[in-house]
Amino acid sequence: MINITSNITEILILLFLLITFLQSGFDKLRNWTGNFNFVKEHFSKTPLRNWVRVLLLTILVVEFLSGILSGIGVFELIANNDKSVGLLGAISSCVALLMLLFGQRVAKDYAGALTITCYFIVAIFGVFLLNL
Repeated sequence: MINITSNITEILILLFLLITFLQSGFDKLRNWTGNFNFVKEHFSKTPLRNWVRVLLLTILVVEFLSGILSGIGVFELIANNDKSVGLLGAISSCVALLMLLFGQRVAKDYAGALTITCYFIVAIFGVFLLNL
């Protein structure tokens, strides 16, 4: 119980990242065609238009990795008071969000980029706390 209370902020941030990225990854898997068609249209007038399938698959892998590492990080914090895996989860979450931000900016979807910024603030704060 002491590990939970002494790491509660880090645990809550990792749970946030776990939910965010696993749900997003599962959504992409369940509705691959719909997501692919949306992203293909979204980037149809950008230099990324021919890379949509590879980029969508890449973000899917990074999102799952982020969610899984964040989940393991919660367990490690509670069981062993170890922040290392959680830190990797938070860092990979930041990388995923930077990838998404880059795509939104290239597509000139500034409102979408702003939304990603909100998630990034949480993730980078997690990196900061887990790196202390």
